[in-house]
Amino acid sequence: MSNGKNNKKIAVVGIGGVGGFLAGAIGSVYEEQLTLVARGNRLASLKERGLVLHSDLRGEICVHPHAVVTAQELEEQDLIFLCVKNYSLEEACGQIRHAVGKNTVVIPVMNGVDPGERARAALGQGIVVDSLIYIVAFIGAGGEIVHQGDFARMRIGIRNADAHERQAVAQVSEILTDAGVEHLVADDIELEIWRKYILNCAYNVATAAYDNNIGQLRADPVKAKEFENLVTEAYEVAMAKGVAVKPEHKMEFFDRFRHVYRDDATSSLQRDINAGKQAEIETFSGYLVREAARLGMDAPVSKKMYDLLKQRAQKKEVYDRF
Repeated sequence: MSNGKNNKKIAVVGIGGVGGFLAGAIGSVYEEQLTLVARGNRLASLKERGLVLHSDLRGEICVHPHAVVTAQELEEQDLIFLCVKNYSLEEACGQIRHAVGKNTVVIPVMNGVDPGERARAALGQGIVVDSLIYIVAFIGAGGEIVHQGDFARMRIGIRNADAHERQAVAQVSEILTDAGVEHLVADDIELEIWRKYILNCAYNVATAAYDNNIGQLRADPVKAKEFENLVTEAYEVAMAKGVAVKPEHKMEFFDRFRHVYRDDATSSLQRDINAGKQAEIETFSGYLVREAARLGMDAPVSKKMYDLLKQRAQKKEVYDRF
């Protein structure tokens, strides 16, 4: 159904955990204007059953979108939420470039600090709105989307946006508001992206390198100290790059690790490696190590973890080599 406020053509590319949640939320309001982009068995399942979302926050949602297509079949859109893995960004942009017009708004929603920059370079036109999302969501055993927890929070924005870009951000905010997706238009989107990234440089990296949950990391004094060193090294790289991080941000990350996260908490990187899936090692670890080296900085714990991650992944042949 449509609420009549907006007649934009909206597509979600990549119907995994994040894309599936957004497709379910947006489709609950804009079902007739929504196109899902998938491939293979995922494409066939979505065509047959629609998209099913089991959400602790939103309840049960089933969406039968206007269309389910391959990337090559996608028509030109007004807004495209690009929800693929970070290592697939350029490939996905190449596949959907024909559907991106001068005024198409593209929103990469994925891990890492540079998806927006890379999407702008890969697409060549359209307006790219930077974003991030805090969420726990994944594809369930039956192909449905499972969203755990009572939160799904986004931040959107464009650094140093002009009037046309601010209008594009406002369009995205309107869609998310109608869909009931909690979000803020960030005054400094670069800072918000790096705040999440710094945490993931420790959370995803340490859990995956040691194949430990948070409780196991906390219980081991050496590993706990390494977790905090990972935060510090990423924080210092951000500072060197001119990101407006503050000491209280770092202390917030320490507090989350020490007191907030559940003992049984694991990470997406850890789960992907253990499942033999292609893993975002370069996103969470390699990028940080290379940036530290480029800036002439030492990041010994990050380098150690990067090597451990590559060893673990190579054993399962899932390393995301660029």
